[in-house]
Amino acid sequence: MSFLYDLFHNYLFVSAGLGWLTAQILKTIIDYHFTKEITWERLVGSGGMPSSHSATVCGLASAAALKCGAASYEFAICAFLAIIVMYDARGVRRETGNQAVVLNKIMEYFSNEHPEQDPFNDENLKELIGHTPLQVLVGAILGILIASLLFPLFR
Repeated sequence: MSFLYDLFHNYLFVSAGLGWLTAQILKTIIDYHFTKEITWERLVGSGGMPSSHSATVCGLASAAALKCGAASYEFAICAFLAIIVMYDARGVRRETGNQAVVLNKIMEYFSNEHPEQDPFNDENLKELIGHTPLQVLVGAILGILIASLLFPLFR
């Protein structure tokens, strides 16, 4: 019981976790607004607005800055982790999603043109993996906001 108590009274952990949870819920609501159907995968899936990756690591880094100070090694570790994660979400993962779009079109073309030789399965590659710069920015702001709002509760 002590472990769970300590975990949920850990300001850095709660800030990061609540950043992720809030972003995932917002992502699901935003997706519903545009599609008019609930896609439960959005609650745990990657990609979309806002970036839950950015919200998580910015919540963590902001909490470390507020609790430990900007000169602390905790903040330094969290800040560099945030930079790497947001760069990856915006860059590598987004390009992977763009490539999945092209590959899915190629698979569909070959399946339609040569159904007798279809080497592909019926599953498309996941296309919504990465984030636009705006999605990363909104996620980062969300994480910073959550850590800032929680700070007085953990003093």
